[in-house]
Amino acid sequence: MTTETTTVETTEQVALSAADRCDACGAQAYVRVTLSTGELLFCAHHANENKEKLQPIALSWHDESEKLLAR
Repeated sequence: MTTETTTVETTEQVALSAADRCDACGAQAYVRVTLSTGELLFCAHHANENKEKLQPIALSWHDESEKLLAR
């Protein structure tokens, strides 16, 4: 009898800060997209604009845009 184990590597996402800037326009980034080739940072506007194209190929989609609604 053989037992097979699978190890899944999980990486905890570090929170985005005010120093993180959108790669498209330079505004504060609220979304981090991890691709097999690296990471992209986006403001909420550019994340929504590119979501349809990037989500199918993204390894992770870390969205903190709810911070925009916090008071």
